[in-house]
Amino acid sequence: MKKVNICKVVGKDAKVSRGWLSSHKYLILRRLSQLSILGLFLLGPWFGIWIVKGNLSSSLTLDTLPLTDPFVLLQSVFAGHSIATDALIGALIILVFYLLIGGRVFCSWVCPVNIITDSASWLRCRLGIKTNSGGVSRKTRYWLLATIMLVSLITGSIVWELINPVSMLHRGIIFGMSFGWFLIVLLFLFDVFVVKNGWCSRICPMGAFYSLLGKFSILRVNASRRDACTDCLECFIVCPESQVINPALKGTKSPIVLDSNCTNCGRCIDICEPKVFSYSSRIKRN
Repeated sequence: MKKVNICKVVGKDAKVSRGWLSSHKYLILRRLSQLSILGLFLLGPWFGIWIVKGNLSSSLTLDTLPLTDPFVLLQSVFAGHSIATDALIGALIILVFYLLIGGRVFCSWVCPVNIITDSASWLRCRLGIKTNSGGVSRKTRYWLLATIMLVSLITGSIVWELINPVSMLHRGIIFGMSFGWFLIVLLFLFDVFVVKNGWCSRICPMGAFYSLLGKFSILRVNASRRDACTDCLECFIVCPESQVINPALKGTKSPIVLDSNCTNCGRCIDICEPKVFSYSSRIKRN
């Protein structure tokens, strides 16, 4: 009997019952969000339309609204840099936003590297490449986060931002880069051939930081119809942080995914034919 590549049939039932657009709704919205944010930054350097100035680390919208990546600001604090008032205000705005909707929403709805890693995940699955954790624990990202702060404290500089693939890719698309593309290609190949979801789920310190930030956020994925689950495992296949699903789907407590590493990407909602999952708030328990 010919072995079926399950990645080629994931979401097939959802597509048949709801149509292609409905079974890819949140994936499409995420790509529109990521590309729209990138487009706003590109309007100035490319076309002279300065709606947003700067990059994901620090920006100014309509010459009025400052936005600062709190991850970068925290590194600056550890490095002993003086912090401007606008930077503090910008970081506070971002902090409040992600505290409400979930820190790792940044990873799935904003971060440009997510497009690269999602593409790597799709290719690995379609080619049937078998990879595992490669000995890389999910806790590695938290150790790296702590190390980055320690290095900033010792050196008095924001060293990580010189090699951060997220910052490098965003700046590179806007202003151009050379070596940075080599690093992005390596990251892509690492996710395809070495470790499944290696960068985003196991190494990226930004993901670790934003997971801590969104630990008590309101917006959550809810397995509200978990009794309708058919055990097809498709949600586990498409989820970049599949360990967050089981307590809500198979547990005896709340059906809400409360793990802060959930990226709220919505793929489990898209591909689930019996519509087990939906978005809700953490307040709603059933």
